[in-house]
Formats: sequence, structure tokens, C-alpha cells
Amino acid sequence: MITVLPVANEKELNDAFAIRRIVFVDEQNVHPDEEYDEFETTSTHFLARADGEPCGTARWRRTSNGVKLERFAVLPTCRGKGVGKALVQTVLNDVFSQQPEPIESIYLHAQVTAMPLYAGFGFVPVGAIFDEAGIPHCKMVLPGSAYTKE
Repeated sequence: MITVLPVANEKELNDAFAIRRIVFVDEQNVHPDEEYDEFETTSTHFLARADGEPCGTARWRRTSNGVKLERFAVLPTCRGKGVGKALVQTVLNDVFSQQPEPIESIYLHAQVTAMPLYAGFGFVPVGAIFDEAGIPHCKMVLPGSAYTKE
């Protein structure tokens, strides 16, 4: 069973950071200075668990451009089991419940290999592919009709 909840304490935040270290720093060779940033304390973090064990993480934050979803990471042993989908859905639900309407923009910088995951939630690519931390990314935006309540 997969559960995703907002990070509630320092241990859960450390679990989230450990997952990001395994996925981004160890597996994808992202420098720790690029992975951990000044937005850690102002972001809303999430921890996914499979059968009670930490297996994935993500965060969202307000920016001058709207709401940015970021740092989605799933441990290699848990990929393909719905953890990524559960993270995206939970993060979007939280954004919708926490933000005044309308939200001017909901966007993310998707690793090219993860674009199909986000497309499944209605995100569309905007602009050219670019390099971020040595990995090809594409900006994706959730169209307005998908996140404004009428």
C-alpha cells in the first residue's frame, strides 16, 4: 500500500533528503550543492511510503511565477509501482487546498524521461529542452482550465 503525506517532523524530512541523495546525488550524479537549496525551509515537502517504508518524495513552493512542483524522487526499487503517480496527485491536491484562487501558474521542470508521468496529469511542455544539473529537462505547465475552479 502506498501512502503520501506532508512531512511532519525532522525525521521525515531527513528521510526525504536521504531519498533525494540516493536518486539525484548518487544515481544521477547531481552535485549536492545543486540538489539542496535555500528553498528547503520554505517548501512544502512530502514523503511517500510503500508498506510503511519511505520510498519517494517531492515538494512544492510559491515562486514569482506561480506554484512550482519539484524534487520528485522515487527509490529505484519502488519505481513502476505507482509511487510517482501518488506523489503527483497528493502534491496537486495539497496545492489546490492551500492556495487562493486562481493560481496564476502551476509548473515544473520535468526530467525528459519523466514527462509522460506529468502529461498524465494534464501538464504540457512549454519551450525547448534545457540542461538542469547535467540532466535534460523541459518546463511543463498545467493549463489554466485544469486548476481554476469555476
